[in-house]
Amino acid sequence: MLRTNETLDEVNEQIRLIQRKDGLRYGTDAYLLSAYVRPVASACAVDLGSGSGIIPLLCLTRNKYAKAYAVEVQPDFADIIGRNAEINGMKERLIPICADLRDLTPAHVGGEVSIVTANPPYMKTGAGKRNESEAKYIARHEVMGDVDDFCAAAARLLKHGGSFYVVWRPDRLSELMESLSRHKLEPKRMSFVQSDANAEPSMVLIEAKKGAAHGLRLSPVLILSENGTQSKRAEQIYQNCSWSESDLWSI
Repeated sequence: MLRTNETLDEVNEQIRLIQRKDGLRYGTDAYLLSAYVRPVASACAVDLGSGSGIIPLLCLTRNKYAKAYAVEVQPDFADIIGRNAEINGMKERLIPICADLRDLTPAHVGGEVSIVTANPPYMKTGAGKRNESEAKYIARHEVMGDVDDFCAAAARLLKHGGSFYVVWRPDRLSELMESLSRHKLEPKRMSFVQSDANAEPSMVLIEAKKGAAHGLRLSPVLILSENGTQSKRAEQIYQNCSWSESDLWSI
């Protein structure tokens, strides 16, 4: 099942993950986004730009929802998602869809869903180094859709009151907020993440609800490292794949 340009990695005691050697590897942003998702045990979810399928794999393992569609435009990665679902015993719960998210409609996923997640490419086309693999370039750059395309797709797929979870770069936060507003996705919860107490935020996580009223709450900043070791709060998030109750206010 494993091909010459792939590795098989152990994410935790429950998940093994096939990844492309020349592809974008899963990282902190994907794990924190998975942890940010509130459980709705019977829900169906869609993950946009899914890569290896790590976000729905983590959420399904924790029973945060019942079923997920993983949308990936690159055929090789859509194939990897299918194989990752199989080796982790989730073939019936995690369904890959090889498609351009800009063309997605509810018909592609059996109707409107309750949850959409996305870890969009952070960089504009033309920014950064171009001497990386095509797979990495597409994953990192807005070649196959910008942040507005991701928000538009989420809005089309979600039920009224459904949640869109997204991780993004703080320096481009204004673009994300404008797109969420344009597509009637109301930000309800926001959390910034810093590598340590002296660093500026390196990522921001947002939960937005389709058609909701105004009202945004900010959680305390998540500091990943204290005195050179993982912070207790970060350790708890990683262990439980969930943010603490104080970060999950009723919204």
